[in-house]
Amino acid sequence: MPSLASTADNGLKIVIVGGFGVGKTTMVRSVSEIRPLSTEETMTRAGEGIDELDELDGLDRKTSTTVAFDFGRISLDTRSVLYLFGAPGQERFWFLWDRLFSGTLGAVVLVDTRRLSDSWYAIDRLEHHNTPFIVACNDFGGPLHTEEQIREALDLAPDVPMVECDARDRSSSKYVLITLVEHLHALSKKRNAVETTS
Repeated sequence: MPSLASTADNGLKIVIVGGFGVGKTTMVRSVSEIRPLSTEETMTRAGEGIDELDELDGLDRKTSTTVAFDFGRISLDTRSVLYLFGAPGQERFWFLWDRLFSGTLGAVVLVDTRRLSDSWYAIDRLEHHNTPFIVACNDFGGPLHTEEQIREALDLAPDVPMVECDARDRSSSKYVLITLVEHLHALSKKRNAVETTS
């Protein structure tokens, strides 16, 4: 397990949000350089009728769920480290989100295109907090939608980047994070340009 360099003094926080079972825990696991801290618990009868999504392939076999958050880490260089927080997806744990957003540089909204409406709350909360985000469509092999159809369904602004990904694949998850960092950099440059001219 890589140790964090003693010279690292710049911690950057990114949150991965989305609906129940969209792959947030999987993405953190696939890309973290350390064994992620996970608050996965076995799903019990208390969640019956609340957390079940058995009408979709694979979700009927889901036996555990995140109850607080997932945590991973990526060292960017000797002085900077990226902290990843995967938020719980079920509505009964949404009260944790506002705290997770505190100090967040930006966010990834992970989307299952078979159930786009599950992403609305995440986007709403990020916009409420003025947190920059991108949308990553996780590949579950569902029906294909055009980018325009997804953007319209999620009511996305034209400047919000959207990418396709496979949360199980490390390189795909890294690409998602790189896209977010590039988006944040572009927003920062735009802000600086406005401040310079005003």
